[in-house]
Amino acid sequence: MKKTLIAVALLLTSAWAMAQTQVIAHRGFWNTEGSAQNSIRALVKADSIQAYGSEFDVWMAADGQLVVNHDPSYKGHKIQTSPSIRLTSLQLANGETLPTLSAYLNKAQELNTRLILELKVHNKPEEESEAIQKILKMVDELGLNERMEYISFSLHAVKEFIKNAPKNTPVYYLRGELSPKELKEIGCTGPDYHYKVFKKNPEWIKECHELGMKVNAWTVNKEEDMKWLIDRNADFITTNEPILLQKLLKE
Repeated sequence: MKKTLIAVALLLTSAWAMAQTQVIAHRGFWNTEGSAQNSIRALVKADSIQAYGSEFDVWMAADGQLVVNHDPSYKGHKIQTSPSIRLTSLQLANGETLPTLSAYLNKAQELNTRLILELKVHNKPEEESEAIQKILKMVDELGLNERMEYISFSLHAVKEFIKNAPKNTPVYYLRGELSPKELKEIGCTGPDYHYKVFKKNPEWIKECHELGMKVNAWTVNKEEDMKWLIDRNADFITTNEPILLQKLLKE
């Protein structure tokens, strides 16, 4: 009897752990000393606090090299029309230089956090397709397939990731206009929408779960918004304040 009760308790604990909202550090854990958005240091810091995942942004430079940066330009240099050698000479706020995807993923090999790669919307769908092939090839060569998740505001890119990434790789759509049913039909793992989209359509969270999909919300920095999503069993919350979110989840 005692063994049975212990087994049941372990199963319940396991189910609770699987259901608990997980923390994704937005552009890495950059809001801390010595770090910077989308820096390798931010990736390392996200891993150090045992965040479920570290989100980062990827562009393809003019020479076809992949680099990590959020905005379409950095320090006056347009990412898509600049050579990577120029871009990777530019300093980030913490003194690092703007990283290539190769350098970023090579460092990730030493870590454990999941890698939430956002492909930015490029000038042409063909450029996104090229970037995706290069991303998937690099990830496979580095043995990181099991730790990757892909997100994008581009529906074309989302469909390309679903089509070409290894089976069961999580792929989420960011823009916010598609219903859970529409996302399910194209093969998405679920929505990764701004939290205000879910506040406008609160039934979508439950509907996603009923359809067997996961829910991520971004970018959630206020305690009240975090609690709202936790109370509704959002699977993931992407935040610039991962320590605050971890604290709330322990309460």
